[in-house]
Amino acid sequence: MDSDRDLDLTLFGATGFVGGLVAQHLAQTAPAGVRLGLAGRSHERLLRVRDSLGVRAAHWPLVLADAQDPASLRDLARRSTVVVSTVGPYLRHGIPLVQACVEAGTHYADLTGEVLFVRQLIDRFHDAACASGARIVVSCGFDSVPSDLAVHLLNRQAEADGAGGLTDTTLRVRTLKGGLSGGTIDSMRLQLQTVQGDRSLARIVGDPHALSGPWRGASGQRDVWRPFVDAQTGQWDAPFVMAGYNTRLVRRSDALRGGAYGPRFRYREVVPTGSGPKAMARAGALAAGMAVLMGAMSTPGVRALLDRVLPAPGQGPSEESRREGRFTIETSTVTQDGTRYAATVAADGDPGYAATSVMLGQAGLAMAVDGDRCSPEGGVLTPAVAMGDVLAQRLREQGFTLDVS
Repeated sequence: MDSDRDLDLTLFGATGFVGGLVAQHLAQTAPAGVRLGLAGRSHERLLRVRDSLGVRAAHWPLVLADAQDPASLRDLARRSTVVVSTVGPYLRHGIPLVQACVEAGTHYADLTGEVLFVRQLIDRFHDAACASGARIVVSCGFDSVPSDLAVHLLNRQAEADGAGGLTDTTLRVRTLKGGLSGGTIDSMRLQLQTVQGDRSLARIVGDPHALSGPWRGASGQRDVWRPFVDAQTGQWDAPFVMAGYNTRLVRRSDALRGGAYGPRFRYREVVPTGSGPKAMARAGALAAGMAVLMGAMSTPGVRALLDRVLPAPGQGPSEESRREGRFTIETSTVTQDGTRYAATVAADGDPGYAATSVMLGQAGLAMAVDGDRCSPEGGVLTPAVAMGDVLAQRLREQGFTLDVS
């Protein structure tokens, strides 16, 4: 914690739906003595949020800041050791805050799953963040902590056992119960609109190494777009809707470490549907549903109709629905010497809301409280690179499963 700043961690976007959940989590779990603040555009709304959090938050400072007001963002960054942001879509709202944090040497964490946003951060701010020491840590929610930490833990175990680098590595979604976030949908919508008519941006989004930088990793990295029979399991697999972002984030972790996952590391994410004709039909339906959704969100007339039924930004499920959600993912790999490992990451709570609020809150606390055990390097970083072991342990203490066998 930095004694030269009056706030250890400030939550920007505290009056939004997910921001409110993160605020609740921080109020319940932050250690005594951590100086926490709530930031947003409206003092009245911030006051209501603080009043709802109970006695532990009664004296948290309220900071007025607007994503479109650079001066207010600079003040927020200068006062804070860590800024946690839930204000998205980040491609629309996030650049000025990151710039303020980089210039102030302030650490930052967010929930983005937007390839174009992160690519902009890398191109514009990575070198400056390295110089200022600011850890700009993207994707600290369900996008993409489970994916990133699973591969990180596999690599840690392989290193400890002297088993060589990772080779073919596959994330399989075993259980997933939860609703689509209105903010996630808005981010998807904005990215699809942005790439329409601009082939250069479409090529970036379609590049498996869009976030890797100069390090390109192993050849043969491919996205899964169609159902197929998995040679390892004999089961039908469908593409996972979040794979288009998660895979690129995991490859960035490998790139930032100079290819530490191994020269033959390849990564993909799928949803197994089982064996036989019914499983083939289920896999086909999942792939077709994803294609139809993307197509509809890219078509102005159809998009307007879709917007009437999909959750809007700031909307979310009931407390009961959030509590009943859960996820389990299993990530398997084979190392260069033929050793097989599997990592399980699982948690109770709606992945996009309840579990995500824990992941983001603990990511912020990791940098605010355990900064000396996080990466000493600044830059545009991933959760695994910035705080891998620290964040994994913090999530275990919150009831998450993170195991390797």
